[in-house]
Amino acid sequence: MTPQRVTLITLGVTDMDRSKAFYAALGWVPHASSQPSVTFYQMHGLVLGLFGLPDLAADQGRPGARLGTGAATLAQNFEDRAAVDAAWQAALDAGAEPLKAPEEVFWGGYSGYYADPDGHVWEVAHNPFWPLAEDGSLTLPEAP
Repeated sequence: MTPQRVTLITLGVTDMDRSKAFYAALGWVPHASSQPSVTFYQMHGLVLGLFGLPDLAADQGRPGARLGTGAATLAQNFEDRAAVDAAWQAALDAGAEPLKAPEEVFWGGYSGYYADPDGHVWEVAHNPFWPLAEDGSLTLPEAP
């Protein structure tokens, strides 16, 4: 049995400098252990990595494989709608591709989507049913 957790998310990128510039424009700071071929960002309890696509394919044991972005969405939850709107605008200002502007959604929250320079999809959302801790971390509430 394996533990129910994720400790590292790695995004394959086509241009490391472009990707680093995008995340820097969002205010993200690379960790000191980053290297020219891989950039790490320390997050709440996990790490986000940027890894050049050819190097990532080789690391997976599939040198020369054509890697895509897959059907995954990364999400950031915020304390209110204004913070969602601010995060959305910051991403667009940094060069993100707008996919869906923040709006009220069927499940009772407020969310929007953008893609980073490599097409990785990010959701920015406010979920009134999932309160965030003071440090911004999320623990799902107990079921009623």
